[in-house]
Amino acid sequence: MSEFDNQIPSAFDANAEDSGAGTKEYVHVRIQQRNGRKSLTTVQGLKKEFSYNKILKDLKKEFCCNGTVVQDPELGQVIQLQGDQRKNVSTFLVQAGIVKKENIKIHGF
Repeated sequence: MSEFDNQIPSAFDANAEDSGAGTKEYVHVRIQQRNGRKSLTTVQGLKKEFSYNKILKDLKKEFCCNGTVVQDPELGQVIQLQGDQRKNVSTFLVQAGIVKKENIKIHGF
C-alpha cells in the first residue's frame, strides 16, 4: 500500500507540470447571466501588449453594444460586453489577427 501511495503524488505532480496549460495561452470567451434575459460577455486572456481600450472600442462599434474594461486582481484585465456576443467576438478576434482560432475557448455552448 505504501508503494502505491508514493507513486500517485509523483505521477500527478509530473502530469501537472507537463500538462501544457502554461505553454498554450488561451483566450476565454464566457457569458454571465444578469437579470432575466440580460447577460454579459467577458473576454479574458488577451496578451498584455494589446491595447484593451482600442480592442473594446472596435468591438463596441462593430456589434453596436456597450462595454467596459474591468481590472480583476486574479485575472488581470477583462473586457465586458453587453449581450451574448460569444460568436461575434471570437470571429472578430480571429479576423483581426489578434488570436489564432485554436487558441480561443468559448464557454457556455
